[in-house]
Amino acid sequence: MKVSIRTCLNVLRLFGEADELDVPKNIERLEISHPSKINTLAVFRFKFRRYALLFDDTAEDDVQYIELELMRALPVTDGELLENPQHVGSYGMPYEGKDCYLYILQSRRQRLDVYLANTYPEYSRSSWQKQIKAGAIRVDGAEVLSPKFEVNDDSDIQVDVPAKQTHEEKNLPIVYIDDDVIVVDKPAGILTHRKNELDEEFTVSDFFSRFAREEFDDERPAVVHRLDRDTSGIIIGARTLAAYEHLKAQFAGRHAQKTYAAVVIGHFDTDVFAIDLPIARHRTKPGSFRVDAEGKSAQTKVTQIHTNGTYSLLKLEPKTGRTHQLRVHMAHLGHPVYGDRLYGKAADRLYLHAHELTLTTPDGSTRTFTSPIPDSFNTLVSDEAR
Repeated sequence: MKVSIRTCLNVLRLFGEADELDVPKNIERLEISHPSKINTLAVFRFKFRRYALLFDDTAEDDVQYIELELMRALPVTDGELLENPQHVGSYGMPYEGKDCYLYILQSRRQRLDVYLANTYPEYSRSSWQKQIKAGAIRVDGAEVLSPKFEVNDDSDIQVDVPAKQTHEEKNLPIVYIDDDVIVVDKPAGILTHRKNELDEEFTVSDFFSRFAREEFDDERPAVVHRLDRDTSGIIIGARTLAAYEHLKAQFAGRHAQKTYAAVVIGHFDTDVFAIDLPIARHRTKPGSFRVDAEGKSAQTKVTQIHTNGTYSLLKLEPKTGRTHQLRVHMAHLGHPVYGDRLYGKAADRLYLHAHELTLTTPDGSTRTFTSPIPDSFNTLVSDEAR
């Protein structure tokens, strides 16, 4: 059976839920489905109430059967089955040769951010929380700024998320590019990839995506490894899917050799040594890590290049790739990286720089990509700076 907005309004009038002054535009959010092959279900909103209208000639006023059919199509079926006002004790209403049943659905109350995340699962709950606080959501015509605000199925929710920015005017220094890969010198302060789907901040991933020669089915196109926001230096990306898999295998197999330059507070008595301390997520400080006997293996080779006693310039060669590995290892030894606001004290920047990256590119060549150590690193450890 074909069900229209006009059909719903006519049935509402028969049940006494609407009158002749009501018009079709009062029917909102009409959704048609077929719980079974023999029936048709219309779910809609009328004057801030949700209704389910079931057309089924086999129901024969069987409430249990009617509710079962509703459950096939609806996540929540709490509510009230309306009696036919023309026949006391009966539910079915004849309409154009069919029996129809009208059910008032009970509204579910839930947090606004939960509702949005369930309704638009392509975006995370944290992403919606950010948009709510930014004033992008209106409920029943009013701006709502709290993710905890409760809404129900009858709420009129308007989503006004700004169009995604392209950042076409922003660029990164390209160190190397061929048909397979692109290498850039990332400045400190730039994210490798966005934290959530609705972030508008420019990222290395955004820049890489301009050079992709194939379509990547991924939220982080071309990105095979990452640098922390505050870390500068060499980062490589893929331009094709085959290159992506090749580079990914290089990092996963620990065949890519990474060398970092870092300025740490204080100095070491030994110029060359190795660190072998496992790392795990910090249990009480979200977003941070620590040395933990139950953590994952983490090894770093350390070479002290120069020290003035107050600060030291180090060459750090991670043999594993744990999150925050170098920063955690240095802090654990009592010599945090200068400017590390998470594991030490903030400064003008984090003095950690991805200086060199050596690996085999998809064409079979072994290449080393280099970004010069920033002048500020050498200035900080100079003898004049003591």
